[in-house]
Amino acid sequence: MIDLHQRVLITGGAGFIGSHLAETLLQSGYPVTIIDDLSTGKFENIEHLVHYPHFRFTIDTINNEIVMDRLASECDIIFHLAAAVGVMLIVEKPVHTIKTNIMGTEAVLKAAMRYRAKVLIASTSEVYGKGNRVPFQEDDDVVIGPTSRNRWAYAASKMVDEFLALAYHHEKGLPVVIFRLFNTVGARQTGQYGMVIPRFVQQALRNEPLTVYGDGKQSRCFLHVSDAVQAIIALANCREAVGKVFNVGATEEVSIQRLAELVLELVEEKRSKGQLPKFPLGDNDRKIVNIPYEKAYAVGFEDLARRVPNTDRINQYTGWEPKHNLNETLNDIIDFLAEKQHVENSPAG
Repeated sequence: MIDLHQRVLITGGAGFIGSHLAETLLQSGYPVTIIDDLSTGKFENIEHLVHYPHFRFTIDTINNEIVMDRLASECDIIFHLAAAVGVMLIVEKPVHTIKTNIMGTEAVLKAAMRYRAKVLIASTSEVYGKGNRVPFQEDDDVVIGPTSRNRWAYAASKMVDEFLALAYHHEKGLPVVIFRLFNTVGARQTGQYGMVIPRFVQQALRNEPLTVYGDGKQSRCFLHVSDAVQAIIALANCREAVGKVFNVGATEEVSIQRLAELVLELVEEKRSKGQLPKFPLGDNDRKIVNIPYEKAYAVGFEDLARRVPNTDRINQYTGWEPKHNLNETLNDIIDFLAEKQHVENSPAG
């Protein structure tokens, strides 16, 4: 593990993955500070952490140079997870996406450089663009779509983040590690910005038709957030990882159509066993409906047929591999969202 004397800063720490990382590190005894402007993160994600004596939370943007300088001066390692994420947000707010990702990462790197803090930067499988060599390897060439399509702004911005971080390492000696996340899912993830599993589960719990975008033949690999956190910590602990890029993802591939079917099967099984709170049910004969991409996002939207990571590199460097299979991951999300919905629908909620 990271030296317990090291002080940790997590940007975007009130977000889905950041809150789980903060929780794990605090439980292990590390002093943790979070900075988040709560634009997509939520205070409720970290509310249960405030009782830890070595936990601090700053509500601000990472582009506030004075605040970032102070926080960087008080930490030894920075986990940079703050970013504009989610396909819906990217399509609707491309300016916000580009500015948040590129300017935010530069602000973090500049602050880290002043105090020689180690930086682990979250990137994304989106950087592989429209590549068709599957599984994706870290040193593969990438192909992205034209600049006229907002959909590719996120991929391009995260590629610049990677170039910038590696430039700081090679030119200035800053210790950086880049990890590309592939479809990380779990408790606290919201479906608000296009994340598919929470959307499917919420629809199934409400007995609404599950909305599959496109023909549903596109496939993905979904990684349990606790496995992602262990991978990030393992990379932080690996000296040889500095200056390198790593895929972090599961390798169990599933089509989105089959994913929708699995969610329905698991929800119905839990209902039949009395494991889910009872909700007022609708009456829908059509359990799964397909929506064209141009209606879900925008005309000309492009999606990848497959997105599968090669995780040999992180396994070789750290020994990491996922512990949860897809059914376990889905069951965890169903249980979390069912309880959340139950609380919200109760008289006290």
